[in-house]
Amino acid sequence: MRMPRSFPDVSAHYPPMPMVYLSLGSNVGDREAHLHAAIEALPPAGVRVRQLSSIYETEPVDYLDQPWFLNCVVEAETELTPQALLAALRSIESQLASQKQFAKGPRKIDLDILLYGPETINTPDLQVPHPRMHLRRFVLTPLAEIAPGLTHPAWPGSVTELLQRVADPSQVKRTHIDPARS
Repeated sequence: MRMPRSFPDVSAHYPPMPMVYLSLGSNVGDREAHLHAAIEALPPAGVRVRQLSSIYETEPVDYLDQPWFLNCVVEAETELTPQALLAALRSIESQLASQKQFAKGPRKIDLDILLYGPETINTPDLQVPHPRMHLRRFVLTPLAEIAPGLTHPAWPGSVTELLQRVADPSQVKRTHIDPARS
């Protein structure tokens, strides 16, 4: 009788995939459908979703004369480099026919990289951690829901501590929309 062949555990020889946090937002058209379409497009793009925050309805910030947003945060793993991840997110935005008419204006879908593991990246097209995330209640609230103790070397505390100190007075309301709806 032949014994089953065992193989050494090689997982320890490969670096773990970095944990990434993405912010998703929509304030044009069927906002809920746009968020769900973007979430469903992540795995085929090489982004393995591990956790989804609740979906929040959020007041616009900076440019106020626009509809309220639906926002959520995704915790995921990816083998993509930061630049390849950014390209994948821009491709999803393009597939969903999202166009920003101007910075901070209305959009069908907006996908941003908040964090890419513990890395700090500062290139003309990508800044990680996202440069304004620590100032935005609409980002910190859903992020604190799924990763309250998360820290980054560039921060003076955890996500929860950043949220407690944020000066942003904008309204952020949890909805009853299921973020994992298929």
